[in-house]
Amino acid sequence: MGKTLFDKVWDAHVVDTVPDGPQILYIDRHLIHEVTSPQAFQELADRNIPVLRPDQTVATADHNTPTENQHLPVRDALSRKQLQQLSENCEKHGITLYGLGHKYNGIVHVMAPELGITQPGMTMVCGDSHTSTHGAFGTIAFGIGTSQVAQVFASQCLLLQKPKSLRVNVNGKLKPGVLPKDVILYIIAKLGTDAGTGYFCEYAGNVFEEMSMEGRMTVCNMSIEMGARGGMIAPDQTTFDYVKGREYAPQGEAWERKLAYWKTLPTDPDATFDQEFHFEAEDIAPMITYGTNPGMGIKIHESIPDHHNASFEKSLNYMGLKPGQRLIDQPVNYVFIGSCTNSRIEDFRVAANYVKGKQKAKNVNAWLVPGSRQVAAQLVAEGLDEIFENAGFTLRQPGCSACLAMNDDKIPAGEYCVSTSNRNFEGRQGQGARTLLASPLVAAATAIEGKIIDISTQLN
Repeated sequence: MGKTLFDKVWDAHVVDTVPDGPQILYIDRHLIHEVTSPQAFQELADRNIPVLRPDQTVATADHNTPTENQHLPVRDALSRKQLQQLSENCEKHGITLYGLGHKYNGIVHVMAPELGITQPGMTMVCGDSHTSTHGAFGTIAFGIGTSQVAQVFASQCLLLQKPKSLRVNVNGKLKPGVLPKDVILYIIAKLGTDAGTGYFCEYAGNVFEEMSMEGRMTVCNMSIEMGARGGMIAPDQTTFDYVKGREYAPQGEAWERKLAYWKTLPTDPDATFDQEFHFEAEDIAPMITYGTNPGMGIKIHESIPDHHNASFEKSLNYMGLKPGQRLIDQPVNYVFIGSCTNSRIEDFRVAANYVKGKQKAKNVNAWLVPGSRQVAAQLVAEGLDEIFENAGFTLRQPGCSACLAMNDDKIPAGEYCVSTSNRNFEGRQGQGARTLLASPLVAAATAIEGKIIDISTQLN
């Protein structure tokens, strides 16, 4: 019987198997940041253990960094302490750090792919659930807890039970204005937030094959939001073209050897999955969420459904919305384009193309936060910064920003924010903040109009 992409990568990294138990999996790349690494480093110090493979570990600062005045000392005492600890620990253990202000600094799931740290066929982990992003390259990538961060530091391995396999197929032609974010929000809305529990998901079909690497990263980023341990897309020429020539990419003969291996990774035609779903691209429309989990999403022109259960009612009460209500014309005071889901250059190009020549609504605070210093530089090189500034948008410095309430960029209580991030949990963007997840195009249109509009009617 043939093997899946997931089987091929997993099996190539098994160091040993415990009889009737878990397996020991070798980890190719370990990504760390300032929030989930300090306790793991402390565990090493307490046990007098070195980092086994510092050359396989890369660090960045992102979660609680400020997105203004990054050249000044960090004002928040806890953030300042965590950044200092990260710097000291990386120096002590010989780990490469792209700290605040470095030309390669950025959100861990943005800077690693753009430097070529992420490559097909790898196993990758990070103390962050959205590590699933890297699956876009045909890697097994997933988030781990702090104790597992310490395990990888000490052994470069993890003790794991192999997840079951799931494949989501989307075929057909997407409608105008339907972006990769809409595709994954649609899938999660259809399958629910626990459909992937216990599984590793592969995305297949011409819709994913025709996506850019940026789009594939958006899709895989949100695999965790349907409960999957991670998501993967088979590497192809689009993948190889993206990786080639980047800072960490193999060169010369090493590139040719890797390329030959990477081409063997796609799922065999006779491989089977534990579970499989199929969707038609034509059924997908621009999406928006209305509740407090990413599965509570609708096509932007639809009405909020009615479910009679306490959890659903609590969610709508938090959001200040009602069953049967449409979100079209809903006033919005904040728009956030950023996060590891949608802060890449392609996302800003889409937004700038819509915004060009227009002015944002007076009632909207429109925040643009590039995912890395390299994305920020590209914005300037392409003149997109001028388009946004002329339209009244605020362009901030790279970081996780308003995706999560761990830095200065918070949404006030009771305010609605159309956000390109990945989570809309209660308090995710600030205590009492009301998050509506959407694509960069829907976010840009909301900023211009000051309210939610049906973008598809404009485009058609």
